[in-house]
Amino acid sequence: MTTRTLRRRGTAAAALVSLVALTFAACGGDDSDEPSELDPDADLSKQTIVVSNWADYMPPDIAEKVEQETGAKVEITEHATNEDMVAKVVGSGGEGLDVVFGSQPYLQAFAEEGLLEPLDTDYLENWDSLDPKAQDLAEVDDQPYFAPYTWGTTGICYRTDLVDQAPTSWYDLLEPEEQYRGKITMMGTERWAVLPAQKALGYSVNTTDEDEMEDVKELMLAAKPHLLAYDDTTFYERLVSGEAVMVEAWDGWCNYGIAENPKIDFVVPEEGSDLWVDAIGILKSSENKEAAYAFVDTILDPENHAWASENILYNVPNDEAVSLLPEKLTEQYATLGARREEMLQGENMVDIGDASSLYNRIITEVTASDE
Repeated sequence: MTTRTLRRRGTAAAALVSLVALTFAACGGDDSDEPSELDPDADLSKQTIVVSNWADYMPPDIAEKVEQETGAKVEITEHATNEDMVAKVVGSGGEGLDVVFGSQPYLQAFAEEGLLEPLDTDYLENWDSLDPKAQDLAEVDDQPYFAPYTWGTTGICYRTDLVDQAPTSWYDLLEPEEQYRGKITMMGTERWAVLPAQKALGYSVNTTDEDEMEDVKELMLAAKPHLLAYDDTTFYERLVSGEAVMVEAWDGWCNYGIAENPKIDFVVPEEGSDLWVDAIGILKSSENKEAAYAFVDTILDPENHAWASENILYNVPNDEAVSLLPEKLTEQYATLGARREEMLQGENMVDIGDASSLYNRIITEVTASDE
């Protein structure tokens, strides 16, 4: 297993709206929903693409594999967060980058602003390896715009030896029993900070209703005094050490804890959760689209795609890749094996547009409030 560089899935959601708007202006976004015409006979050995991804989020030898199999040359650059990726596109005016990895709401916003290349899946031999549900999630206005790479859900990661009963509800975090107060963490990133309260109240993770979000804020304010911390990066480490007994967590990151302590487990609360997707998009400004398609198709090859589950412990939306996973791995991590389908029943988290400012205001008011 490779050494993982932990990265936040996203930060200030409101920043996305302004950054995408700036990117649109800088890049001169094209609102065409038709894929570019590709040359099926292009000499890929004459094409070089630049790919931006999180560190350690794809096979380390993928550039060599792409060149060996297709002739196309690949240069890799890294971003730490989705916002970093967006800022890189802004800073370059869309030039110098061809392929970007990002979370679905960000790539969806790019697609809606005409910054992503609509995909012609006829040029992706491995597209049909993807789960049909994932293929649907890749569509914006009935046109696929990005290739789903990993997916998963959010729930409660907990120490089975430090709680009397397994948590079953988001209220186990929001209104904890006395003995667990001060031993719970929740995320501070906007979409995931509000998710437990949204679901506990029966609301959508994509709600833009101001009255509903006011209810969410009040529930979060009531929960804040019982928290150890808002923590997006070290929560599973707190669980391993015993400083925390229950934490809000992404399923894959809970697996990082399980890797260190088998007394850690994961549950999706009975009120439900989200379904998040990280994906790969080709920028419309790319001048080497044939090579970009070759890169995406190589990543989707089941043997290459399986790498993500084996090395970063995330689910991949590729049944052929899943079938290649070692039995020992799927037995150790139930979210990759027996409980995989359960993990993927959540509500898909999508771009909420201008309502991002509402989410940003609420989390700012909650975190800045006196306990």
